[in-house]
Amino acid sequence: MGIFDFVKSGVREMMIARPDTAKHLIVYKHPDQNIPFWSQLTVDSDECALFFKDGRYVGYLPTGRHTLQTQNIPFLNNLVNRLTGGDVFIAEIFFVKTQPVRGVPFGGPLESMEDPVLYEFVTPRIFGEFSLVVVDPVRFVVGYHGQCGGSGDNDVILGWIKGKFFMSVKSVIGQVCAQQQKSLLNLGGMSMELGARIVQSAPNLEEIGCKILEIGNFNINFSAEDQRLLREANKARGEARRGIGIAQDAARAKQFELDQRFQQDARYVQQLAGNWQNYAAGQAMMGAGEGMAKGGDGGGVAALGAQVAIGAGLAQGMNPALAGQGQPQFVPPHLQHPGAPQGGYPGAPQGGYPGAPQGGYPGAPQGGYPGAPQAAPAAGPTIEQRLERLADLKNKGLITDEEFQARKAKILEEI
Repeated sequence: MGIFDFVKSGVREMMIARPDTAKHLIVYKHPDQNIPFWSQLTVDSDECALFFKDGRYVGYLPTGRHTLQTQNIPFLNNLVNRLTGGDVFIAEIFFVKTQPVRGVPFGGPLESMEDPVLYEFVTPRIFGEFSLVVVDPVRFVVGYHGQCGGSGDNDVILGWIKGKFFMSVKSVIGQVCAQQQKSLLNLGGMSMELGARIVQSAPNLEEIGCKILEIGNFNINFSAEDQRLLREANKARGEARRGIGIAQDAARAKQFELDQRFQQDARYVQQLAGNWQNYAAGQAMMGAGEGMAKGGDGGGVAALGAQVAIGAGLAQGMNPALAGQGQPQFVPPHLQHPGAPQGGYPGAPQGGYPGAPQGGYPGAPQGGYPGAPQAAPAAGPTIEQRLERLADLKNKGLITDEEFQARKAKILEEI
């Protein structure tokens, strides 16, 4: 070995710092434990240096360049090797990052979960990154990393932390879905909320001197089979919800119509009829009038008569005074009292009404009822009735066309 090699080797021993190839490591251990007096120790701006001797922590140095001597660094007195005449320190030096370490990957399949909305069992998968910071370097080295040289890979160093963190991620995903009753398909749009919840529920790493800061970009996905199950279930649920929505809209529209009608009726009752009974009677009379105006569709003359009777009856109920005014009413001939006008009222046709059967109604006893006064003889059928009867006989085949024409001419001669 030449003199220049000796000098270069000595300079290297006098300059202590983390090499560039190890700048990314959370913990780096200086390989040489024999440190000469007056060595220059350089600590980067994102780290600190820890000194250990005989397995015990002795002290640390912050960011900057430090000359290793006992006068300005008192704890170095505990590191002096007396066998070398006090010219060498014996110590293990660890460089530990104190700034956040970002981009720590995590991920994998979660537990099999039941979608709280779609009721399908699937196994979501989540992948992302998180950041952490060493808040207590001594605890991190003593309680977690150890005083070994390290593997040169942060993923290996952080393996246990990532596993513990991923367990908290699983519990948060399940809690959010259950509490908010949201489908697992909606988790992709809840990244910010999920990230905040995951950080809040992150494992407490205080005992090992570090802390998880935040969640970086992450995504939740499913296998092709799970994706198909969830989409089909979501489609069926959407169709059901649309049906419910349509039914609800129809019910609200009907209720609105009823409310409007009620308000209108209440206003009319107050302003026109005075009370509900009068208003209902008036409505019934108007309904009867509308039925007669339409020609009594479907009910004929009988239906028209029923409508008139209902209207009249309701009118009397609406104004009881009408019931006692003694208006003329029709009385069948066989029930007329002696001396009453023929036909029941002045000007009524003989017999009660044209074509009425003798005795008031078919099969009635002569005189109407036993002991009843004799009614006036009923008038015979009119010419129109006789012609209708003749046409009916012809239609039934009881007389021929010649007989029909002859008898028709004879009847017409009476006019």
